[in-house]
Amino acid sequence: MQQTLASEITLTGVGLHSGVTTQVRILPAGVDSGRYFVRVDLPNTPIIPAQVPAVTQTVLSTQLGKDEKSVRTVEHLLAALAGVGVDNARIEIDGPEVPLLDGSAKVWVESITQVGLIPQTSTKKSQALFINEPIWVRQDDAFVCAFPAPSTRFTYGIDFELPAIGNQWHSWSPSFEPGKSDASFITEIAPARTFGLLHQIEYLRKSGLIKGGSLENALVCGPDGWLNPPLRFANEPVRHKILDLVGDLSLIGPFPHAHFLAYKASHNLHVQLAQKIWELR
Repeated sequence: MQQTLASEITLTGVGLHSGVTTQVRILPAGVDSGRYFVRVDLPNTPIIPAQVPAVTQTVLSTQLGKDEKSVRTVEHLLAALAGVGVDNARIEIDGPEVPLLDGSAKVWVESITQVGLIPQTSTKKSQALFINEPIWVRQDDAFVCAFPAPSTRFTYGIDFELPAIGNQWHSWSPSFEPGKSDASFITEIAPARTFGLLHQIEYLRKSGLIKGGSLENALVCGPDGWLNPPLRFANEPVRHKILDLVGDLSLIGPFPHAHFLAYKASHNLHVQLAQKIWELR
């Protein structure tokens, strides 16, 4: 069955790229309304659906937009909602970017579990959507694909020259129960924080990005190791990539029955795969 929040949630924080402080209110929403953003700071409070056709940019984050109104860095919040089983939610935001908080989805899922979920009177629209043939996108040696499978699973691999990261793999399967959050997502995926490479920070800031990034909301890795240990998991970086993938693929709606496999991928490749699956609906 579809699920929504039992009550509203309010959180405030700084956006990773804009450096702008915004407040987010997440409210229960009706059956079949899906997850959608409302820019309450703009005239006529425009609605931006959290769906594949609304993607407008994928540079170091995923941005959604409609009629030149947009909201950026939506992936962690959407992963939190989808990862714990919230199908319908109205997300009111008073600025252009979702707060990064601690760089993970941990604070989002803690807030969701505090208010709880309620089952609704309709089944998930994509519950019977199976991937019958492999679907993939690639760029050089990076790829993301969906394979036929009896249930949903996410597997990710990364490979960095920095010894502290190196080659990492992780796999996770969601497990939902009516009226409950997915405990495995809460403990295994949601706490994994975003990470960056020390040698790229100056270039990104000169490019107008990561204005709100700090050692308080992102792991930073250099040649000599992590600048702000300890890690929450030995393979926290690749778990965070699963978090990003879950958030990006949530734009399809309920996850199809498939094994999603990614290697050295990006938001751009994630969304390209989501677009191919969207066309199967």
